[in-house]
Amino acid sequence: MYEYINGKVKEIEANYIVIDNNGIGYLIYVANPYSYKVDSLYKVYIYEHVREDEHTLYGFMQKEEKNLFLKLINVKGLGPKMALPILATGSIDGIIDAIDRENILYLKKFPKIGDKVARQIILDLKGKLAQTTDVVVAYNEELVETLKALGYKNVDIKKILPNIDTKKSLEEQIKDALKLMLK
Repeated sequence: MYEYINGKVKEIEANYIVIDNNGIGYLIYVANPYSYKVDSLYKVYIYEHVREDEHTLYGFMQKEEKNLFLKLINVKGLGPKMALPILATGSIDGIIDAIDRENILYLKKFPKIGDKVARQIILDLKGKLAQTTDVVVAYNEELVETLKALGYKNVDIKKILPNIDTKKSLEEQIKDALKLMLK
């Protein structure tokens, strides 16, 4: 099983990319192929889907995306070809929020997701996805909780955390974080 592939994107098509790694071109289905650039290096997290008649690679820019994808494909009636468009058209936090709030209308906006599958997603995953996008615990939990209370999303918080000096007081960390959020 592959965890990730490092390589240069050599080809971009409507639903896949081809990555060259040491002279081997890997065709990888991705949620948003046009977010990649030809001849640029990428680390793509991989899920290998093996069936009797096919071996397919699915790729993700972030490990959180892959983790959510793996949970989605375990839902009864939802395979990789239905789960990938969910990631293409929705944010990770938005999808998790919709599942936790039982927002069937949000889930039904995705291609091939009807009422029955949306209800099954909620039934199987409600309350089980919080750990998928949790922010790194190494940082001051009070800082993270304060930013969440102010309405910032995990994705945005995660982006600015590496720029926060953890040696400063909590107040100074919050001020720095807010300045970074407003940039």
